[in-house]
Amino acid sequence: MKNTILNHQEIEHRIKRIAYQIYESNVNESELIIAGIESNGYLLARRLKKELDKISDIESTLCKVQVNKSNPIDSVSTSLDSESYKEKAIILVDDVLNSGSTLIYGIKHFLEVPLKRFKTAVLVNRNHKKYPVKADFKGISLSTSLNEHVHVNLSKQPYEAYLS
Repeated sequence: MKNTILNHQEIEHRIKRIAYQIYESNVNESELIIAGIESNGYLLARRLKKELDKISDIESTLCKVQVNKSNPIDSVSTSLDSESYKEKAIILVDDVLNSGSTLIYGIKHFLEVPLKRFKTAVLVNRNHKKYPVKADFKGISLSTSLNEHVHVNLSKQPYEAYLS
């Protein structure tokens, strides 16, 4: 059974709201790295960048982050080399914050380089964390049972987020 959490219009609205929050939090920055965890996190990061580019003059650069979700301790790789984000503000983006393992390994990767500022953004925050990681910007927070799974479709329209 599919239980809709967010429909297309609600997702679009939340993406815009998160983009404004990111802008307000980084208003004094001239450059911002938006790093999306492959694959849905990257799709969300791309949408956030598009909205940020509409509302601000901050130069934003998109970065794809690859984390092996089944074995996140494996190496994390990014589409930008570390010199590209050194001493810069970074927003690490994923679609769902569940246990926190994907985000925590992504965070660990970026913290190996000196940064100016680091924040996280997610569309759905599930409140089931195993790791002490939080979303600085979130579209929606849910308290769900552990056996429920959140699905997010950002690859084709209409976008949707649902529980199964």
